[in-house]
Amino acid sequence: MAVIDLHTHSTYSDGSDTPAALARRAREAGLRAIALTDHDTTIGHEEMAAACASEGVEFVPGLEVSLRDTAFPKRLPDGTTIARNVHVLAYFVPSDPAHPVQERLAELRVDRDVRNVELVEVLRAQGFTRLSLDYLAGLAGSVHSVGRPHFARAMFELHPEIVGPRTVATWNQLFRDWLGQGGRAYIPKASITVESFLASVAGSGVVVSIAHPLDNYLDDQPLAAAERRIPAVLDSLRERGVVGVEAYYGSLEEPVRQLMVRLTRNAGLVPTGGSDYHGTYKADIALGRGRTGDLHVPDSVLDELRGAHADARVA
Repeated sequence: MAVIDLHTHSTYSDGSDTPAALARRAREAGLRAIALTDHDTTIGHEEMAAACASEGVEFVPGLEVSLRDTAFPKRLPDGTTIARNVHVLAYFVPSDPAHPVQERLAELRVDRDVRNVELVEVLRAQGFTRLSLDYLAGLAGSVHSVGRPHFARAMFELHPEIVGPRTVATWNQLFRDWLGQGGRAYIPKASITVESFLASVAGSGVVVSIAHPLDNYLDDQPLAAAERRIPAVLDSLRERGVVGVEAYYGSLEEPVRQLMVRLTRNAGLVPTGGSDYHGTYKADIALGRGRTGDLHVPDSVLDELRGAHADARVA
């Protein structure tokens, strides 16, 4: 059975590999197909398509966006609730800049640029005085490609006296303490709802899948709560037009992946999957194999997504 990876990032968002390097790694890893799912942008698709053609790997044009799910609000420690931030993967994304989905992406990129300027100011006020947008742009290759991993890398490189030496543990801790929701420097993203995004892709053939669903919807509950909590979430997502769920997620243990595949199938959704590869920014995650090294996303999943793509184009 061939293997695919439908969740990867390049230097056009918050990955360390160029599309050419990513395509080469895909061939070396024995992948039959790979999706490039950079955050809020498809700018790397043309380069990735050419590189994959050269390496003999099928390319799936995708992206990852952060949306708000008002149907399942998140409860904060003080008892108040806010719309839940969820990551969504989209496949077979059109490149036409006039298409509604590209217009929404342009809005998100403008919001990212504004937030990055604000985040630099917030961090400098909290002691990261050597941090600058120019330094971040040098890490990312472009000021428009700067993401939170570039901020994290700069914080370790410029101010180890604040965040300590960089390890896997301190990297994750930095996101919890500083950059993640509830962190000391967290700045909320623009609010686009799941329903609004789905409306923008209606009839275009775009297929939407929820990324890492347990991270999105389980909050701090133990994994044992997934079988009780997740089915209602999946039913709601299907009714709103979501097609897939990233059940084969690269950071889950195999028994949990199999549970998620079962719950996804029970909900009438397609179990998609991928490593969530970011290169050196998540050095413990291998392309195609995930964090545990035993990820195996069957290529039959891509056949199902193609069928959904064809159906969505005539819907």
